[in-house]
Amino acid sequence: MVRLDLTAFRSYAHIRLEAGLGPIVLTGPNGAGKTNLLEAVSFLAPGRGLRGAKLSTVSRRHADGTIPQPWAVAALIVNPDGEVRLGTGLSPDGKDKRLVHVNGMAVKGQAALSRHLGVVWLTPAMDRIFLDAPASRRRFLDRLVMAFDPDQAGRIAAYEHAHRQRLRLLRDGIDDKAWYLALEDTLARYGVAITAARADLVARLNGALAQVRGPFPGAVMALAGETDRWLAEMPAVDAEERLRVQLAQARQADTPDPGPHRSDLVVSFGCPGHPSHGLPAALCSTGEQKALLISIVLASARLQTAKRGFPPVLLLDEIAAHLDPARREALFADILAMGVQAWMTGTDEALFEGLGSQAQYWQVRENALFSRPRQASF
Repeated sequence: MVRLDLTAFRSYAHIRLEAGLGPIVLTGPNGAGKTNLLEAVSFLAPGRGLRGAKLSTVSRRHADGTIPQPWAVAALIVNPDGEVRLGTGLSPDGKDKRLVHVNGMAVKGQAALSRHLGVVWLTPAMDRIFLDAPASRRRFLDRLVMAFDPDQAGRIAAYEHAHRQRLRLLRDGIDDKAWYLALEDTLARYGVAITAARADLVARLNGALAQVRGPFPGAVMALAGETDRWLAEMPAVDAEERLRVQLAQARQADTPDPGPHRSDLVVSFGCPGHPSHGLPAALCSTGEQKALLISIVLASARLQTAKRGFPPVLLLDEIAAHLDPARREALFADILAMGVQAWMTGTDEALFEGLGSQAQYWQVRENALFSRPRQASF
């Protein structure tokens, strides 16, 4: 990404950041607006950004609570296709939906963003991901899948739309067998496709993570759920039929629906010889959990770069403060070796000195950006 423009986004009325393709370091006091910049970049991926915010709450507000204009984020990126202009923002019609533009043309659906740019993030709020409900881990995995396989965003959107429609029919007591069967067919087809994409990436990640050496640990990942088990035991077409049958039975018995929305991502520590080897991530120390997350994200970035020909953008909020010096230097070395553009925030610029002159440094003060000279190499 070589340019980022924000309009009426959170605390920013308007701001432009001209950047090169290397790492970007944003430093400043708490509350200065650093995370807001990362959140803006996260909206260049499908979904509701790194905070999972309701879209209307992202718009900048006057002191009286009124919204002067809908928010918008635009970026100029460079990938093997050349320069691409991406834009997204809140619809001006008052509805909680967002619009997407590619090279100035309106496109349908947010999946188009993933075809031009992969975005993956780690925030302090994700430190509890291994202790939270399965939904948090599914969202984390699906973001990795979308950065690797852009069509996953469309599959999930279609699945969730059909799922909402079916729940509405059940809630309203509508007895229309043909309608239910049509929706359940859609859920089966997209549900198994979602599961297959997850399984493919998990298998690739396990292969990459098994080769990890250094201060960041390896990890062993697995998917736990009925749909995941079916797909592992039978061809995809048979798994689809099994899911159709199970959905119909759940509807008739008024029991919870099976499907990829009930799967879980199971992660364990994978370092032979280490005292925590084989330990479920939920039972590891907080430092080990953080290191596992970073290992997974870095492995995903390498896989995406190899498959798509360009690396994703990494958003690493307050990442350096919680790493010991060895892991901090290893993280910087991996970022530079991959040629990935990592946006990193922190309150202390000294924590990023290992990046030397290869990063761009910006101070954020009261929602304004001030460029800092590139540091000497260390």
